[in-house]
Amino acid sequence: MVSSTGGRSGGHDDAALDEIDLAGELMIAATASTGDRLPTERIDEVLLDRPDGGASADGPSEPGS
Repeated sequence: MVSSTGGRSGGHDDAALDEIDLAGELMIAATASTGDRLPTERIDEVLLDRPDGGASADGPSEPGS
């Protein structure tokens, strides 16, 4: 049987799963929000309150760092 990834590493799959997790966390926060929109500060809290400190695999978590 041949792997669907063609021998490539799971890097793209890992990134996609991370994005899905982030989107889910944002949806949960939006559902719990009382306003019409999720405040920018709350979005930052959700995205930066990650086990890895909010840093992506591609680089630093803060612009200009």
